[in-house]
Amino acid sequence: MKVCRSDRIRRCLDAALASLLALLLGLPALCVAQSPGASDAKALTPASTAPGPAPPASPPSKGSREPAPPASPPAAGTAEPAPPLPPKDAPESALPPSPAAEPVPLALVLPLGSPVYGRAAEAVNAGFAAAADAARLRYGVIAHADGGVAAAFARAGEGGARVVVGPLVRDDLKAIVSAGGELPWTIALNQLDEGVVLPPRVYTLALAVDSEGVQVARRAQADGARTVAIIGSDNPLQRRFAGAFAGEWILLGGSAPVTFRLQRAPDMLALLRRELAKAAPDVVLLAVSAQDATLVKPYLGPVIAYTSSQVNDRPPAESLRDLDDVRFVEIPWLADPSGAGYAALPRPDYGSATLDRLYALGVDAFRVAQAFADGVPARLEFDGATGHLTLDRSSRQFFREGTLLQFRDGEVVPVAGR
Repeated sequence: MKVCRSDRIRRCLDAALASLLALLLGLPALCVAQSPGASDAKALTPASTAPGPAPPASPPSKGSREPAPPASPPAAGTAEPAPPLPPKDAPESALPPSPAAEPVPLALVLPLGSPVYGRAAEAVNAGFAAAADAARLRYGVIAHADGGVAAAFARAGEGGARVVVGPLVRDDLKAIVSAGGELPWTIALNQLDEGVVLPPRVYTLALAVDSEGVQVARRAQADGARTVAIIGSDNPLQRRFAGAFAGEWILLGGSAPVTFRLQRAPDMLALLRRELAKAAPDVVLLAVSAQDATLVKPYLGPVIAYTSSQVNDRPPAESLRDLDDVRFVEIPWLADPSGAGYAALPRPDYGSATLDRLYALGVDAFRVAQAFADGVPARLEFDGATGHLTLDRSSRQFFREGTLLQFRDGEVVPVAGR
C-alpha cells in the first residue's frame, strides 16, 4: 500500500510524535533517523571474504536521467581488489596510495582499516563484489581507517569516479557533509539525523529500522487495527523504531498510541499485564531488544504483537516458543534464501544475521550504483536482497519494504495474507 506524503508534514509529525513518546515513556526526545547498520553492530575483527562467481544480475529498470559529469564509460572485467590494509592501529597516512591507473568510474569507499567497523565493511565489500562479478563490471575499492573518509573521497574523485558508494558509518557521512565541496553521485549507506539536509548529488540507501516501523504500521492499519500500544525501552535503535511506527500510524489516521516503558521487575511486569488488559489494544509494538521481547511476551495476552528484526538474530532455540506469534520484518536475503533474484550469489556463513544483512546491502548497493552510472534515474524501483526498494527523488533516499515473518511453533514462517 503506497501513501503519498509531504516531507515537511512528515518531519513535523515525526518530531511532534517523538516528543510525545518521550514524555509518555519518560525518555529523552526520540530521534527517528536511522543509525548505521555498522555503527549499531558490536566491535568486530576484520576478516576477508572472497565471493565466488554468480550468473549475471539484471539491473533495475531506469527512466530518463539527469546528465552526469563527462567521464570514461566503465569497462567490463573483474573487480579491482582493495589495497592492502595497514595494521589496525596505523594512522590514515599509513594507508597505501592507489597505484596510477586509468580512471575507474565506480568506487566503493569503506572503513576496511577500522578496528571497530572493519568486519562490517568487509561484509558490505563482499556483497558488492559478488554482484559486480556477476555483472562483470570494473570498479575500485578505496579503504580508509577511522577518521580517513574525507581523504578516501578525495582519492575517489582523483581516480575519476563518477559514482561513489559510501560512507558506511554515520559519523563518516557527517564528516563528508561538513567538509562541503562538490561530490560525484554518492550512494551513502547510512542516514543523517532527522532534519539535516543532504548535499546535492548524495542519496541514501540504508538498513533503516525506521522502514520496518513504517511497514508494520501500514500492515496493522490495513489489517483493521484501530488501537495500538507501544512497549518501549531506552535503546536508541528501538526508540527510532517506535517513533517511525507511531509517526506512520498517526499519518494514516490512527489515534495516539498508548505507551508503556518496559520495567523488568516481576511486579512491574504483572502491572503491565493488568494495564494492557484495561487498554485492550488491537496491536502491541515491542520496541525492545530480542531478550526483552522474550521476557515480556507472556504478559501481553492474546493480542497481535510486532517487533523489530533484531529479534531474528539467531535466537536460542529455547526462546523461540516464548516468541510464538510475534511478527517482524526481515530482508528477503534471510527470509527467502532461494529467491530468484539472488539465489545463485555466493552466500558466506558469517554466523551473524547483522553481517548477513550488511552483505545483502552490498549486493543492492551495486545495483543502485549501476543505475546511477549515467546520472539520477527518473524512476528506480526493484526487488533487492534487502527488500523492495523505491527511490524517492524528493528526499533522495530509498524506501525499503521487507518480508513480514512470525514465530510459529518454534519456527520462523511467513505471515499469511497480504
